[in-house]
Amino acid sequence: MLVSYDPEWPEQFEAFAAEIRRAGNAAWIVEHIGSTAIPGMRAKPVIDLAVRVEDADDFAAHRQGLGAAGWRQGSAVRTHPVMIRESDGIRIAIAHFFVAAEWDAAHQRILRDWLRAHPEDADRYSHAKCDAVAAEARGRSTYNAAKSPVIQEIVDRARASRGLPAVPISDK
Repeated sequence: MLVSYDPEWPEQFEAFAAEIRRAGNAAWIVEHIGSTAIPGMRAKPVIDLAVRVEDADDFAAHRQGLGAAGWRQGSAVRTHPVMIRESDGIRIAIAHFFVAAEWDAAHQRILRDWLRAHPEDADRYSHAKCDAVAAEARGRSTYNAAKSPVIQEIVDRARASRGLPAVPISDK
């Protein structure tokens, strides 16, 4: 499930970002988020992207083009649109679409920035992910549920450092 950091992940991100801009809107800001965006971190080999769209209509206007390029809607996330890219039935990328008004406060971006700047928390999160894999294998918890308390605590501190209130990280 988790693999060692792959130095090709940034290049894979760039290819997906270019594809999203071609199929969607060339003006969209696209950033690499998630564990594959943290140098040295073990991760599931799935590239996460944050895409800044102007508003819901901007996303809706380009959804069909994204679909034609191989992206499909599908996620349990309820707070923002998400599109998935698969290869041979295996998820290889997840694009999270945030409207401009939510962009600066998106906890996924805030967590990425914090982990890049705070290696001790990146290490702590990496260990939590490994523990989550073990808990899931023993049937004690799902992977996401097992790592969520550590993510929540780190995101709360990262948001506080920016003068932002705490928010629940669960969006499912």
